[in-house]
Amino acid sequence: MEVIDAILIGIVQGLTEFLPVSSSGHIEIAQKLLNADNLKENEELLSVVLHVATALSTMVVFRKDIFDIIKGILSFKWNEDLQFVTKIAISMIPAAFVGLFFEEELKQLFEGNLLLVGSMLLITAALLFFADRAKNTGKKVTFSNAFFIGVAQAIAILPGMSRSGATISTSVLLGNDKARAARFSFLMVLPLILGKIAKDFLDNKVVMSNDLVMPFTFSFIAAFVTGLVACTWMIKLVKQSKLTYFSIYCIIVGLIAIIWSFAS
Repeated sequence: MEVIDAILIGIVQGLTEFLPVSSSGHIEIAQKLLNADNLKENEELLSVVLHVATALSTMVVFRKDIFDIIKGILSFKWNEDLQFVTKIAISMIPAAFVGLFFEEELKQLFEGNLLLVGSMLLITAALLFFADRAKNTGKKVTFSNAFFIGVAQAIAILPGMSRSGATISTSVLLGNDKARAARFSFLMVLPLILGKIAKDFLDNKVVMSNDLVMPFTFSFIAAFVTGLVACTWMIKLVKQSKLTYFSIYCIIVGLIAIIWSFAS
């Protein structure tokens, strides 16, 4: 595997994991552009490496929030922090259900299906467009909101559907404060990512040959650094109601992917 290919894939993952433009969709497109068949051969392992990097980025950006949440939980009181964790747990249910019972079916969708990627990018664009026009409020995410945001996260497993775009947009359209929506969106995925990584380790899927150590290390660093930048930037953009720019981008890339799928 070429180091430059691995770095480019890392940058794509780091940016698109947080920006509302679909990391899975852009990874599929990047692999097509790079003609990187060798990445396909090590796709599961690379996915683990990149998700560890972006999970670490999230924990660094929200380190204060995470520390406060842990401190609140250890107080063993039904306080705001424990309620927040309960909402996170509720939001995990739909995606965990899909991941556990439809894993094989999902794998078949990640086979260079650019038509599906393009279609989901257009849906992401529509969600971002309407969410950007919603009024900002001071409302917190409720327990029922958490479940519906979780449903959006489960649907966003599809390649081309942005997880952050779907969850933030759903939260905002439910009437929640935009800054709170972004915070909840980025923190709610951490348990799922860490759980998936732990499962992959237990299933012995994380076995790396010597020739992959260097490119995957560079890919990890690229994803982590760009993830830090993208996560911080995204929080500001949501607050400033500038998601329309990403909506336009998703429309352009989505149409290109659809046209490309018919032309190839």
